[in-house]
Amino acid sequence: MKFMKNLKGLSIALILFSASAFAATGEGVKAWMASDAPVPIQPGKPFMATILLDLQPGWHTYWQYPGDSGLPPKVTWHLPEGWTAGPIEFSVPEQHSEPGDMIIYGYEKQQLLRAMITPPMNLPKDQIFDLKASLSWLACKELCVPGSADAELRIPGPTWTTDLDWKSASVPKGDWPLSGKQPFSISFSGKNGTRLVSFIGESGISYEFYPDPADGTTVGHVTRLESGNATVFSVPWDGPAPFKGLLVEKVSRKAWWIDDSNSASAAARSASTGIALGVLIAALFSGFLGGLILNLMPCVLPVISLKIFSFIAQAGESPARIFRHGLAFAAGIFAWFLGLGVLVIVLKAGGSQVTWGAFQFQNPWFVVGLSVLVFLFALNLFGVFEITLPGSAATSLDHAASGGGYGGSFFQGLFATLLATPCTAPFLGSALGFAFGQSAVVILAMFASVALGMSLPYLLLSARPGWRKWIPKPGIWMERFKQFMGFPLLATNIWLLVVLQAQQGSDASFSLLALLLLFGFAAWVYGAIRGSSNRLFVTVILLLTVLLCVGLEVLLPKMRKTLPGADAAGSRDGITWVPFSSAALDALREDGKPVFLDFTASWCLTCQFNERTAINVPAVRKILKEKGITAMKGDWTNSDPAITAALKSFGRVGVPLAVYYPPGKGGEPVVLPELLTENIVLEAIGR
Repeated sequence: MKFMKNLKGLSIALILFSASAFAATGEGVKAWMASDAPVPIQPGKPFMATILLDLQPGWHTYWQYPGDSGLPPKVTWHLPEGWTAGPIEFSVPEQHSEPGDMIIYGYEKQQLLRAMITPPMNLPKDQIFDLKASLSWLACKELCVPGSADAELRIPGPTWTTDLDWKSASVPKGDWPLSGKQPFSISFSGKNGTRLVSFIGESGISYEFYPDPADGTTVGHVTRLESGNATVFSVPWDGPAPFKGLLVEKVSRKAWWIDDSNSASAAARSASTGIALGVLIAALFSGFLGGLILNLMPCVLPVISLKIFSFIAQAGESPARIFRHGLAFAAGIFAWFLGLGVLVIVLKAGGSQVTWGAFQFQNPWFVVGLSVLVFLFALNLFGVFEITLPGSAATSLDHAASGGGYGGSFFQGLFATLLATPCTAPFLGSALGFAFGQSAVVILAMFASVALGMSLPYLLLSARPGWRKWIPKPGIWMERFKQFMGFPLLATNIWLLVVLQAQQGSDASFSLLALLLLFGFAAWVYGAIRGSSNRLFVTVILLLTVLLCVGLEVLLPKMRKTLPGADAAGSRDGITWVPFSSAALDALREDGKPVFLDFTASWCLTCQFNERTAINVPAVRKILKEKGITAMKGDWTNSDPAITAALKSFGRVGVPLAVYYPPGKGGEPVVLPELLTENIVLEAIGR
């Protein structure tokens, strides 16, 4: 009898071992199944059946929401009559980056799936039950290969007995979403395509959020903003599905399912709103710092020199009047930035892709108009003509800021921000990337914080009389200094001419030069006849208007034909640039080749500064050549949806953006700061 009992136990062990055997047909994956069912089985008592996909090195499979690519595994149960299976539950996944800036949610090494199996109450005795599951999956390495298997588990009926403890050895262990709610309050907010998840987590712990949309709902890349223990996830969510996702602690892998139906009570929600406000304040502070640093960007320096001239001209004025000029200058900055904020809100409501600076400078008509404005302003400083502003008659534009013409100071503030929009200063890119996905109120608040940062130095200088004692007193030298200030504006004109040529070609740039010649002649005639009789003045103005209209009719059509954006390719002083495309980047990453990717635009002076001082330098060219690093350029001079999408995948809404992909497959890209130095680039690509 003892021998028979041992033989019976051995037979059960062999049966259970065979149930866990490899049964897969897909490359790179072994599939088997185990359970925590008691031996013998108890009628009507549920147990858990767990399926394991054992992945070979380098292979990965996908979660129930795979992300930008992939397919989740599917399970079809084949159970004895009367048996039922609950829904499939996936173990906690991880986030991975794939070539082409794609984000996927999946598994390496192993993937676990489980379901609750319930046997019927009237189980036959002395019988072994076969539980079978047909599996299918997509496993990827260099290539993606579909696979399938039939995993089977044999379970003895009620009258079988054994002394073997096989459950702990057979059931694989994994990280599973926890039952119940997370141990802190969560606030859900946001509409019109963006959802915000905000909370205060445990001290020293970082979190991830994996969205789980239903069919028909599109989800973009999740961005995270942290400030101390406060965290906000911004989730692009476009579709009718109820908002749902998995919140995961990065280290412990604890996870909870959350959705906007399990928000806390009204009081807790109010507290969470304050928490979200704390994170928002951190983002607004980043925008403030970015606006402050904008004053040092090369885009803005020509107008900053004009403002310095204004302070010199105002040296003899009363402190109250100087302060009012500072307020007018700041008002011009705020007016432009808040106007941009309103435009962003309107464009978002219309479904447009909104970016920082690009939606102005990618428009050639904006470049032409700005070039004419800058050119006329330079001629005004040279004394060729004078422009009078309403409310300040007989006061020229350059002198408006020193007299009663507060409109001149306001205009200078507008002009400074007009030139600042193509720049992305440190802190500014990430702050605007966060804001552009938020509500209208947050967008306006972010633009206001940038405006405050940019205008603060001038407000302080105009409000502190003691700081102005170092400014020289007005004198005859100021006329020469005023004329000198026109040359930085002409340099800005050269930059705008290069921008237009990169966008529209040499015919467009030549046409712009001819147009500037016409406007220059008209400005000279206007200055020469000013003060003449009314009849002569009106006659000449009408003739000049006709001349300008004819010139515009002839020259503007030559600026309408947009050239293909292929200027990014080619060799510049030893660097051979490959034009950006997702397919080309994917191919290089599939081969494990390192890539240095530079997103730039001809209208972005910071981009050009980075290239000439930090990228296209001998030491960097040497390492690019020695390490076989492919230099890829994403030229955003003209609008390109692929580049816009790539920028947004990094949480950016503007250029510059430099990214280094290290050699090997699956390496995390290294995102470089907006303002580069040679050492920063060498440290990134020399790792």
